[in-house]
Amino acid sequence: MKVRTFSLRRHPDTPANAIQAVDARWLETGDGRLILRFQVNGAEALAVPEFAGRGRADDLWHATCFELFLKDREGEGYLECNFSPSERWAAYRFTAYREGRTDAPLAQGPEIASSAGEHLFILTATLDTALLEGADSAGISAVIVEKDGTKSYWALAHPPGDPDFHAPACFAATLPAASAS
Repeated sequence: MKVRTFSLRRHPDTPANAIQAVDARWLETGDGRLILRFQVNGAEALAVPEFAGRGRADDLWHATCFELFLKDREGEGYLECNFSPSERWAAYRFTAYREGRTDAPLAQGPEIASSAGEHLFILTATLDTALLEGADSAGISAVIVEKDGTKSYWALAHPPGDPDFHAPACFAATLPAASAS
């Protein structure tokens, strides 16, 4: 099992009021599953979208949403996946930076589950590791909306300027090279 833990950084221009930290754990189980587990410290302030049932939906990033970006090893293309606590999800393929967006076909949509305690909120997204084929780096990010309306943007790294999870600087997690079969 491959396990990695990442601490996301808040964009300096988007302060949070009560959210103290956002972390992500990456687990490749060895049986074809990738489990992304996001942990938000400050759950009592988090605005969590209501359950909407499993399925695709657009514009999830307007509310609390967790994201995975996978940069293609060859060319400028990349994949964007969004995971909402509502259990809705999105997957988009881009041919280059914010260009050529299409819905990405997934053989199986992600399974999303969430839970909250007094101070921690956890969202778990389980995906097929086939998504990783052909990718060489990843961006892990979150849009966090608090109950008072405060919105903050969290990622592995941020480029200068406004929050932009699509920017090359955000693809800060290097993925291992594909192994020869």
